[in-house]
Amino acid sequence: MVVPKSTLDQLALSSDEYDVIVERLGREPNFLELGIFGSLWSEHCAYKHSKPLLKLFSGYNPQVLVGAGEENAGAIDIGDGLAVVMKIESHNHPSAIEPYEGAATGVGGIIRDIFAMGARPIALLNSLRFGPITNSRNRYIFNGVISGISGYGNCIGIPNVGGEIVFDDSYTGNPLVNAMCVGLVSKDRIVRATTANAGNIIMLVGAQTGRDGIHGASGLASRSFDDERELRPTVQVGNPFLEKVLLEACLEIAQTDYVEGIQDLRAAGLTSAAFEAASNGNTGISLDLDRVPRRETNMEPYEVMLSESQERMLIIVKPGYEHKVKDIFDRWDLDARVIGRATNDGIASLFENGKIRGTLPIGLLNDPPVYRLHGIKPHWLEKTEVYDFDSVPLPEMKPEQVLLNILSSPNIASKHSVYRRYDHQVQTNTIVSPGGDAAVLRVKGTSKGLALTTDGNGRYCYLDPYMGGMMSIAEACRNISCTGARPIALTNCLNFGNPEKLDIYYQLEECIKGMAAASKVLDVPIISGNVSLYNESQGKSIYPTPIIGGLGLMDDVSKHISIGFLESGDEVFLLGCNDLYGDSSWFSGSEYMELTKSLTVGKPHIDIEYEALVQKACRMLILDGIIKSAHDCSDGGLAVTIAESCMEGQIGFQGQFSGKGRWDVALFGEQQSRIVVSLSRHHKKVFSEICNQLGVDWIRLGVVAGDRLIIDGLLDISVGDLCRTWHNALGRMVNPSQGNLA
Repeated sequence: MVVPKSTLDQLALSSDEYDVIVERLGREPNFLELGIFGSLWSEHCAYKHSKPLLKLFSGYNPQVLVGAGEENAGAIDIGDGLAVVMKIESHNHPSAIEPYEGAATGVGGIIRDIFAMGARPIALLNSLRFGPITNSRNRYIFNGVISGISGYGNCIGIPNVGGEIVFDDSYTGNPLVNAMCVGLVSKDRIVRATTANAGNIIMLVGAQTGRDGIHGASGLASRSFDDERELRPTVQVGNPFLEKVLLEACLEIAQTDYVEGIQDLRAAGLTSAAFEAASNGNTGISLDLDRVPRRETNMEPYEVMLSESQERMLIIVKPGYEHKVKDIFDRWDLDARVIGRATNDGIASLFENGKIRGTLPIGLLNDPPVYRLHGIKPHWLEKTEVYDFDSVPLPEMKPEQVLLNILSSPNIASKHSVYRRYDHQVQTNTIVSPGGDAAVLRVKGTSKGLALTTDGNGRYCYLDPYMGGMMSIAEACRNISCTGARPIALTNCLNFGNPEKLDIYYQLEECIKGMAAASKVLDVPIISGNVSLYNESQGKSIYPTPIIGGLGLMDDVSKHISIGFLESGDEVFLLGCNDLYGDSSWFSGSEYMELTKSLTVGKPHIDIEYEALVQKACRMLILDGIIKSAHDCSDGGLAVTIAESCMEGQIGFQGQFSGKGRWDVALFGEQQSRIVVSLSRHHKKVFSEICNQLGVDWIRLGVVAGDRLIIDGLLDISVGDLCRTWHNALGRMVNPSQGNLA
């Protein structure tokens, strides 16, 4: 069979890869078999360019029950016989084509990854990137994505407790929609995605199979795209009400002894679900495609196997228990069909009308080519790294106006207009709602609490991928530490451009190296993740954007704190720094330089060893009851951090910044490893003792007082003016005709 290049392109297979298939298979594959190879060997499913690099994340941690790449999600022991299951995944390309359905099915998919392991989902988060909100197309995508996330999540009854939203030119035409889900399960009831043993029964449950989503894995997620029209049929369509029922039924099944495994039909649909389960169980598999329930007529085996129709699960059932399993699903009014069984021959055998339509070795299907390239540092970095910030003149406007301008920028402005569209109180576990450094949830039946966050900074990674990767991990963990929780696990979604371009591969490799180094120093394992490559549109790549999902644990949730100043007379300190003015390198990749000068330049830096000490000090101070509030000093710099703490607490601040240097560096520089804390003046001595003991710098900033933010000689502005600017800015940009509504 001569396969046209256009067909191989549609399947995201190269001519060389096709030749490998023929050689290793010993024959030409038929059309069905070729489609299966195309899906399973796609970048999205096979991680062909990233798999060698992801090994850098490996490392032993006794708390990790299920590590990265082992199952649908990672799992970590939190004590009391419980485990947290967590993962973050992308749905970038579908959301660019059909924003509502792309985002909605992204949420649905990550939820299924969690309950497939027998865990009850307890929280959703998301990390989103869009082009400038002033562009009408970007606003359309933004509104569709937010509606899709809220529409699906609110219907299914899982609280959406946090996340982040960033706007930048690099994401025009290629938004990032990363969805994270966290679940709880008894650690001895974790379900695996495996056929386990030959003879086990394969059941398909949930929605009927349609033609939606075909080539979603290969056509969207494994190549760059320019013409969205031709790709609309590859976007899946979700049904959250069906997923809610499916969730409850699968959790009931998981508590029985009838099943050996559960697998979500994710990218590549029945193909990936069945063959990955067989691979995990070291078995073969025989499927009767006539038994797959279909909602469309005249579907070919190719379409049945590659459909990515949503709300479907594979249930691996012990022989003789299929009727008991069906009875449970019948009670939930869900269609459950026996479609095959596990075999002992290591072969995937596909039947239709009693005839064999495809036979493929499981081992070959799950052994795609892997590419280890040698990246090349982009030449333009030589200029950005040595940019002379001192040559940049001070702003002509007053510091107050600069602060208001930054607070009103879409990256810094309040996301309340978005958060209010999410139900973050359902399940009644949420203690700290979206908008702070990290959400905090109680673990019912215990005194424990969980802190959850997502974080990433594409600008930092663009300017220095290694340091940017480090800083993404550091800030996620810092956000968690600011609540009083100890970071215990991370998940990540690696969003990059075309890895076949050596400068992009360089970014990917260096980011991963930086993330691995930070994870090791901070002693927080990466237990799951996702890779999203080919994020390019019209030949332009996104910023390299690794997104980190962080999980923290506190033994006594009542000791948590948040970002807001609490009481007049409390003293305010900057933890992790003793020089407010520093130097102009603090402008590297800063929001200030982007907003005021339209410059993304410099060389970001972090001392990860020192970062670990600062976070340790912060947690100790919280657990000992020394500090009342803590807020990560990051995007926008120190002035923005203080303003946010004032606004959260609805109280003012008065301080004096001593030292010499540029006032814009002091107010808006983004030096790492800094946390603004407040405490009673009676605790100042023990505060200094703990910091000095750990070798952590600090400096007094001022005092909580009044209703204005005052920095003598620099700033004097009412908290009310800050609130009005910060709170309303994004809503006005999204829907100018509706004033403050978004």
